[in-house]
Amino acid sequence: MKYEELKNITDSVRHGDKAAMTLAWKRLDSLAKPPRSLGVLEETAAKLAGVTGEVKNRIERRRIIVMAADNGVTDEGVSSAPRSVTLTQTKNILHGITGVCALAKAFNAEVEVVDVGIDGDVSDPSIINRKLMRGTDNIRKTAAMSRQTAIDAIAVGIERAKQAKADGMDAIGTGEMGIGNTTTSSAVLAALTGLSAEDITGRGAGMTDSAYENKKRIIREALAVNKPDAGDVIDVLAKVGGLDIAAMTGLFIGAAAERMPVVVDGFISIVAALSAARLCPAAVDYMFLSHASYEIGYNAAAEALGLKPFMLLEMRLGEGSGCPMGFMIMDAACAVISDIATFAEASISDEYLDAISEGDCFSVDK
Repeated sequence: MKYEELKNITDSVRHGDKAAMTLAWKRLDSLAKPPRSLGVLEETAAKLAGVTGEVKNRIERRRIIVMAADNGVTDEGVSSAPRSVTLTQTKNILHGITGVCALAKAFNAEVEVVDVGIDGDVSDPSIINRKLMRGTDNIRKTAAMSRQTAIDAIAVGIERAKQAKADGMDAIGTGEMGIGNTTTSSAVLAALTGLSAEDITGRGAGMTDSAYENKKRIIREALAVNKPDAGDVIDVLAKVGGLDIAAMTGLFIGAAAERMPVVVDGFISIVAALSAARLCPAAVDYMFLSHASYEIGYNAAAEALGLKPFMLLEMRLGEGSGCPMGFMIMDAACAVISDIATFAEASISDEYLDAISEGDCFSVDK
């Protein structure tokens, strides 16, 4: 994909349908219950209306798309796990025996795995082979990838979102598998926000104090060596990012282009979401945050997006493991707006609401 083609896609994305959201809130406020008493579920139902243009929705078919890739920065000892785990765990996802697979099965979601840059070959026919590199280069010494490779990775994500829509999916979730990707995500987040490595870098999959200090040092050095341009997201992704992050960035853009809701998993996923938002601001209207990652940089990314997560579960597994629960919250939101009777349907007078809405104890402003 050429940059001009990517720009045409991002420019074509429309914001959520405000008229549909207004109609959704009108119905929600007519339901036989205290006004706004279902909180985030009502907000989610209204946002889904903005995504689809329909007041009542169902999220029956959903797919978690896992972008798998290796990161050259693992040469610097930034992870407690060896690089080979990316290949092994990718195979395990294909076999249905990892965290995301167990949760997806429990909550009725498909899992798709895309090889966008594993340092190894996967012979399983169920994997989507879109390998661009056998792992990125070491960002402490040089750029992770070329600018064109970053664009190509974004294009992979856009393609997979488009295919999900063609396959009849009602929503997608974003996942990743790649040892070292909390380091690249922290570097991208620092570059995009101007925050320091100390402010946004967590321990990832777990490491000693000395290894943690080394990780932050490597991020600082990577930013100093590569000098990513905060005003150019593709430059940031190419210089200090990862193929998985770039591909997930494309997933968010592709979902928005297809007017399909997309669920954000944890830290790596939300950094990709922020990257997508910087490239395509309207894409935020299609994003739903599943859970607040235990990684310290998550809140900074969520604040930059202006979004709030559904849940606080102290999770930091990755893989897209938060997405199945996110789908369940969306299911609940759809049930609220579709299946609760209105005051008229329930033969209840709603005159008492006038006093509630006029009082100080319960505001229904939205």
